[in-house]
Amino acid sequence: MNSDVYDVVIVGGGPSGATAAIELAKMQRKVALIDKDGRIKPCGGAVPPRLINDFEIPDSQIVAKVTTARMISPTARKVDIPIENGYVGMVERENFDEFLRSRAKKAGAHRFTGTFLRIIRNSKEKSVSVVFKDKKTLKEITLETKLIIGADGARSNVARAEVPGGKTIPYVIAYHEIIEAPKNKYYDPDRCDVIYDGNISPDFYGWIFPHGKSASVGMGTKVNGFDLKTATAKIRVNSGLDKCKTIRKEGAPIPLKPLEKWDNGMDLVLAGDAAGVVAPSSGEGIYYAMIGGQEAAFATHTCLLSGNPKDLQLARKRFMSEHKTVFRVLEAMQNAYYKSDDRRERFVSLCKDIDVQRLTFESYMHKKLVTKKPLAHLKIMVKNILHLSGLVKATT
Repeated sequence: MNSDVYDVVIVGGGPSGATAAIELAKMQRKVALIDKDGRIKPCGGAVPPRLINDFEIPDSQIVAKVTTARMISPTARKVDIPIENGYVGMVERENFDEFLRSRAKKAGAHRFTGTFLRIIRNSKEKSVSVVFKDKKTLKEITLETKLIIGADGARSNVARAEVPGGKTIPYVIAYHEIIEAPKNKYYDPDRCDVIYDGNISPDFYGWIFPHGKSASVGMGTKVNGFDLKTATAKIRVNSGLDKCKTIRKEGAPIPLKPLEKWDNGMDLVLAGDAAGVVAPSSGEGIYYAMIGGQEAAFATHTCLLSGNPKDLQLARKRFMSEHKTVFRVLEAMQNAYYKSDDRRERFVSLCKDIDVQRLTFESYMHKKLVTKKPLAHLKIMVKNILHLSGLVKATT
């Protein structure tokens, strides 16, 4: 191969793709990053301390620091959970994603702006290339490469074309409205509101997340035909935010489950939403996307060293080894408590428990299940059994 050939071409410049580009550039790999630009993903923007520390995110990117999470039940009961020993950061995806892409370029990655079109292979020359349409010139550009990372989000065109299961990954549709943050008694700029109500979402939740001068108000569901805009309007009315100026409106799919396979067995591996790595129950994606980008970078780097395509499997193996248990626990919780308003009411009741609060946020903040408190786990297990069996009142 000639010197114009890239080691890795990354399709998609969100947190996952940009992180992969940063890591590969640090490894002295010749890497290209292709991003559409101009698209802002609907996202609550929450980033835990583990992400901020591990990825060295400067304070300038944190537009709000949340110290309380409020859970709201179908009957409008409210449970406030203080976030002890820290805060949950909030980022504006428009600025945060560009910050990561700029960091990738500074590390040595080549940036391109355009729309992915296709992958072509030359069996005689044993080469693979990525073709995209340049945003400025509208011309097709072909980048020859050794390996490809598909990080082009949910409903990934790369995944659909290259990886088994890429066409059938389950997802919810998320919709939110960015509004000007008010100064009234209903709104707290240091608090996230999470709304568990079948009228707002029949199978997920609604939210109000502060973003400094603005706020994200939205919800998600996988139920076809459910009116996302009407549900979001209800949140705004119920929360005293209906008179706030709307800055923009956005909607997009969010995957619900990691794909069983992330690579094509030859020259390509997926990362981030394209691989389905969004946490069940919470819908948290930024942290797992960036970890997925790291693992994709490690897998492609290892594959380039060994020449063995099986090393591309390392991305999924390493990710799931670290996070599989958390994903399974969250999926079980979603299946148990998101199916009816009675169950949602019971879930909010559980959130009143101090042990639930502490264990939940310790796990969220540090991305590891807390196993050092067996009595607390036993107590929570008993409460779960009582609620799921209906032996106690939903509001207990």
